[in-house]
This record gives sequence, C-alpha cells and structure tokens, in this order.
Amino acid sequence: GRLEAVTQQMGYHPQYLDSFLKTQHYLMHMDGPLPFDCRHYIAIMAAARHQCRYLVNLHVLQFLRAGGDPQWLRGLEFIPPKLRNLNEINKILAHRPWLITKEHIEKLLKISEWSWSLAELVHAVVLLAHCHALASFVFGCGCEQDEGLGGRGSLSLGNQCFCEATAGNSCSQELLRINRKRSLDSCMELDSLRERMQRIHVETEGREEMRLLQQDREEGEGQGAEVGVWGGTEHRSDLSAGLSPLADPDGEVTGATNLACYMQDPDFGYQDFARRDEDQTQVFRVQDYSWEDHGFSLVNRLYSDIGHLLDEKFRMVDGLQSSAMAKRQGCEPSVFKRGIWNYIHCMFGIRYDDYDYAEVNQLLERMLKVYIKTVTCYPEKTNSEMFDRFWKQFKHSEKVHVNLLILEARMQAELLYALQAITQYMI
Repeated sequence: GRLEAVTQQMGYHPQYLDSFLKTQHYLMHMDGPLPFDCRHYIAIMAAARHQCRYLVNLHVLQFLRAGGDPQWLRGLEFIPPKLRNLNEINKILAHRPWLITKEHIEKLLKISEWSWSLAELVHAVVLLAHCHALASFVFGCGCEQDEGLGGRGSLSLGNQCFCEATAGNSCSQELLRINRKRSLDSCMELDSLRERMQRIHVETEGREEMRLLQQDREEGEGQGAEVGVWGGTEHRSDLSAGLSPLADPDGEVTGATNLACYMQDPDFGYQDFARRDEDQTQVFRVQDYSWEDHGFSLVNRLYSDIGHLLDEKFRMVDGLQSSAMAKRQGCEPSVFKRGIWNYIHCMFGIRYDDYDYAEVNQLLERMLKVYIKTVTCYPEKTNSEMFDRFWKQFKHSEKVHVNLLILEARMQAELLYALQAITQYMI
C-alpha cells in the first residue's frame, strides 16, 4: 500500500497534491472529448519527448487497462493517422513552444477525415502540457532515478495510477501518516510489477493475435485495416516481430525500453529563446494575452470545467507557504516566488512589462538558476547531484516546492502559446 514516488514527493504539500490529483483524474478518467485509450497514448507521446520512462511505463499500463490496441505500443507508425498528426505540435510544445502558430492549429483541424475538433484539440493540448511539465517534476525530484521498471518510479498501488490511488478527501490525511524520510527506493519490487504487466499482456495478446490473423486472411498479407477515425491502424502481418514492446524474445516483460519509437525528430530540443534585438522571434507579452483574461475562458468553453481545475492548481502553487525560503534569500515570499515564476517564463520568451528582470539575478543564486533551467528546459539531463548541490541548507520540502513552481510555470507557458494560436485561428 505504499504510495508511488510522485505522490510521495507532492505529499510534502498536501493541499497542492489534492488539487493536482483532481486535475489529473479529470484529464484521464472523466468525461471529455477524447477516448480514454487515446488520452494515455498522448501522455506516452508527451513523456517520451523527455525520455521519461517513469511516466511512459505508467501510461502504458493505463493504456492497456483502457482497452488500448497493443499494436500502438510498437510506435507511431502503428497508430491512426489522426493521432500521429499530433506529433508535430507535441514536439514543438515540449521544447520550443514559441514556434507554435495558427497554421499548426489549422493543419490539425482541416485534414479531411483525420481532422480534429476544437474540443478534442484543446483536450490534447492540455494533456501534452500537463505531461511535459510533470516530466520536469519527475526528473527534478529524482523519481526517474534508477531507470526501468524497478526504479524509484515503480508503481506501488496495484493497477491504479497515482491519480486514482488517493482520490477523495483522504489523501492529505494518508500522506501525513507517511514517514517523510522514507527512501524512494522502498517502492515495490520489480517482479511484482512485471507480474501485473504480464497479466495484462496475456489477456490482450491472445485476442489481438486472433483478430490480426483473421484480418490478414480476409484482406491479404500486408494490407492495412483502418477502422474509424481513432480505432484503426495500419497493422503488419509480421506477427513474429512481437505484438507488444512489453515482451522480449524470451517472453519476459521488460517495459518501454525503446522510447524512440514514440517520437520523431529526436534531436529537436530546447534552444535559448531569441533575444529582443532579433526579429526572427516575437516576444510573448502577458499584457496582450494572459491566462486570467484569455486562456482560462477559452479552455473552459471548449473543455468544460478543466479551466477551473487548472486555475485552482495555478493559484494553489502560488499560495504555498514559502516564508522560510524567502527569509533565507532576504525577501518577501511573494517576491521570491514571482522571481522563480518569471525566470521560467522568460526562458520561454514570455515577458511581464511590469517586472524588473534585474531582480532575478539578485534573488536567485547561480546554482539555483542552473537547476531551474535544466529541470525546465531539458529535464532528462537532471541528476541527483544537481538536486543535492543547490540550497544545501534548505529542507527537502522546500526543494520540492521549487519543483512545483517549475511544473506549474512551465505548464502555463505551454498553454499560453497553444491557446493563443487557437485563438488566432478562431479569429
């Protein structure tokens, strides 16, 4: 019954955890524009951009539980074209969100039979931003350490994902009973998780193999079978290649070992946002398009209630107690948190006209800035030494607080760019 790693870390701030879990559960398991299996596959695509095995493995399990086609787990070439077309916006949002334009939106919304609806696209964009930002938290707090299914990020609550594990009002009380000093290495053993994955794999593999064999007999070897906008995919008849990446040639479940199959253009990554004196990139001014005045109403109109949940989460992280951190930096809590938030947004080209950016260098010491930039822009490069080196005198809960600020500031930055592009398209 141990809680998994993300929940353990967020548990240092129970009120925020409550808000996060509500949003996560709504995105993945409540009524919405997207089918449930597609939601988890989109999460896999998003997490793979940052090589986050922790999240990929979690959503592979959830994808199969939702009745997802095991063939899709072989890579992007095995999924429906509609879903595959999301790859470009996933890539840009993850690494250089300022490059998203209304043309990207128009391309997705006007591709004949594979077109997205506005509601579906908003749901997908929120999912992508959510998982990109969560990958930053996973790496920033060490949940990805000791890679693989037996690592610190192992699931530890049966077949539940962490948004189900502590649903309801009891999660804060449960977390308060956790020994806060327990090592993340105390997650459940590899064999137990493998057994659960093998059980899911066996249940789906037999049905899938029979269906494919029947399909091949009817349509001929090598012929695809596309069924509906979401459900069909271009299946191959080479069943000897293996139906799922969850099994190796000896039949042992190994997890998502090759994340490259879930993304294209793997060398595309973060680049420093262009300086103001360069004409090639336009600075995003919050005074012209903000979450409060523009993004909230748009996302809430197209995907009912998610705007309220996201807004609550943004406000919750802003309201977390940070007096100890601020005192050590010699400033007010609100000033310190705004410095971190605006520094993160600045790295994505988002500027606040009413803020003096000289304060960032005064408030944030060099090691803290290096850590924040790494976790925000290329989290897969984060290591435990970086976590240990910044703020040696600070408590673990305070470092987790910094990672929560990174998570929410990054997510809001991605949403602002995507929602602005959608707004421009609608105009």
